[in-house]
Amino acid sequence: MDSIKDISFPNLGLYFSDLPEEFTIFGREIKIYAIIIAAAFFIALLLAGREAKKTKQDSELYLDAFLVTVIPALIGARMYYVIFEWDSFKDNWKSMFYIWQGGLAIYGGVIVGVLTLYLFSRVRKQSFGLIVDTLVPGLALGQCLGRWGNFFNREAFGGNCDSLFAMRIPVDGIHVQYSSAVTTVTPESGLAYVQVQPTFLYESLLCLTIFVILLLLRRKKKVDGEVFLLYAFLYGLGRFVIEGMRTDQLVLCTIGETAIPVSQVVAILFMIVAVILFVVGRKRKENAYFLEEDDSEGESL
Repeated sequence: MDSIKDISFPNLGLYFSDLPEEFTIFGREIKIYAIIIAAAFFIALLLAGREAKKTKQDSELYLDAFLVTVIPALIGARMYYVIFEWDSFKDNWKSMFYIWQGGLAIYGGVIVGVLTLYLFSRVRKQSFGLIVDTLVPGLALGQCLGRWGNFFNREAFGGNCDSLFAMRIPVDGIHVQYSSAVTTVTPESGLAYVQVQPTFLYESLLCLTIFVILLLLRRKKKVDGEVFLLYAFLYGLGRFVIEGMRTDQLVLCTIGETAIPVSQVVAILFMIVAVILFVVGRKRKENAYFLEEDDSEGESL
């Protein structure tokens, strides 16, 4: 590796030279991370509008939902990260506003975004379950794209690795804290580097898989909200596994010498809540069906 901006996947034979983190327009630096996140939001909005038209809903409703939700979701994603990474911000609190430098936690965005959508649905007198079902395939695909912002920022990677997907990053090109367990390799010629798990890639592929599954199963739902619950369960399951590989985890607490990653705890809660709400929703649907049957029998008598 000849430059701190190089990234390679040696076992795949892929080498990216002088890969930038930003570009300049009219003297102003623009982070590629920020462009990718913006593109992810745009794609999510386009897919939601398309899905709304297919299901004979008002696509303008989803433009309004997007405009109402995007800022709270970004704030939620940033605050989640800042709260659990406070040591990095306590001496320079202004840096918590520099979201273009990275540091958005998807769980914070999803939680605040869903709460905002719930309030939005109540104000507009629309089905909350239908709204989130319509939006969630776009969310999954947006996450798939958004994780590539981590690639350009040289972050969200795992531990030592020599598998097919092993990724090499020059140490001087990394701007985030990572575990001391990651081995630094210093060749006789060239730059010192780490060779790690590309967990950003794993999560991108996870979200792409979830997106496909949601598209295949969205018409089979019996209750509004089930598509979103399927996303919550599948993403929680995948994120729990991937989070265990990462070396830049946000830590909830430490038990003995074991750090408990907050995202693994939230992933478990997402799965549990998704299963409970799915079962409750199906039970209510069945009970409503039986009540309708009883009413029809009574009328016939």
